[in-house]
Amino acid sequence: MRAGAWACDAGGMLRCLIVDDSARFLDAARGLLERQGVTVVGVASTSAEALARTAALRPDVTLVDIDLGGESGLELARRLHREPGLAAPPVILISTHAEQDYAELIAASPAIGFLAKGALSAGAIHDLLAGHGDGSRSDPTP
Repeated sequence: MRAGAWACDAGGMLRCLIVDDSARFLDAARGLLERQGVTVVGVASTSAEALARTAALRPDVTLVDIDLGGESGLELARRLHREPGLAAPPVILISTHAEQDYAELIAASPAIGFLAKGALSAGAIHDLLAGHGDGSRSDPTP
């Protein structure tokens, strides 16, 4: 699916799903992004929840923690893009670890980019999505 097919809703609000195994981070990220004008349509703590919520909620973008406890966020990103019947939104990988710790894995993933959790913001998400608008993978600079 082309990136342009996942546009913001009519009001211009970006609709986001956040996938992370930390309830504290989910609450903090939801609050931060909603204060900055992003509509957080849902959260998930496991791959199964993320797949179900993506299908049901159809977010514009999905933020996925690279380390989902006992699961791999990188594998979830791949599953989101190959799941039959699921038109996956762009995935942005997030982590408390530095991007260079996962650079090769991020580059090999279907994700459009990476954000350190400390750098998470509506602006950073919009920047990655804007770089992805032509259908190519965005490689943000540190």
